[in-house]
Amino acid sequence: MVKAYIVEDEINGLKNLQNMLDQHCGNVEVIGTAGSVREALQYFNNATNKIPDVAFLDINLPDGLVFQFLNQLNGNIKFDIIFVTAFEKYAIQACQYSSIGYIVKPIDPDDLRDAVSRITPGKNKKINQRIDVFSQHYNNPNAFEKMSISALDGIYFINIKDIIRCEAEDNYTHIHLKNGDRITASKTIKSYEDLLSGVNFYRVHKSHLINLNYMRKFVKGDGGYLVMDDGKRIEVSRRRRPAFMEQMRRLQEGL
Repeated sequence: MVKAYIVEDEINGLKNLQNMLDQHCGNVEVIGTAGSVREALQYFNNATNKIPDVAFLDINLPDGLVFQFLNQLNGNIKFDIIFVTAFEKYAIQACQYSSIGYIVKPIDPDDLRDAVSRITPGKNKKINQRIDVFSQHYNNPNAFEKMSISALDGIYFINIKDIIRCEAEDNYTHIHLKNGDRITASKTIKSYEDLLSGVNFYRVHKSHLINLNYMRKFVKGDGGYLVMDDGKRIEVSRRRRPAFMEQMRRLQEGL
């Protein structure tokens, strides 16, 4: 069984999540609940209480943000986190950058099952570092500096400005860094396109998402392609070329 703890101040929201877990996630056992930062801290500061495998956390609580609770655990978070939030753009974006699970209210059963399926009890999840990345993006959503990448061999924390390009392979994405390293992430390239399009990345081909800062040359012609700073030649698809050329025009005008 997966042991779960819920922090939710709205009684109806709490009951709904408990009922949905009972109906749709039979492997989850709720071992405790809290309606405030204070109540959550009381539970976790009691050494006789069980430590959960996952905590479902509402972000806004009557006595503050849930980060006050997480911060007071002094970097000793040993459980997965799934944020339960209303549709809040920056909260969702911060979850995506930090590879932290989330479900949006009203809760969809399929989203709940998917989030629970990703819980890995006992595995080193680097949750403290992921919370740091989340907090940075949540508190300053325009400062796109760092992101977490869930890869096949672990979790990486990288500076966004160090990504040269992303390359698709089936449902995986190879992320190429300026130091020559390559990370294979367990997400589709579409996920990274959605995440990075606002920070100077552009999808030039179904298989390639590039950092525009690392373009060296664009070779025109029927077989138009880019040369990146790492020497890689990347085709610009015929379908995407007009929009890409418009993007290049805007960049030139902005210089």
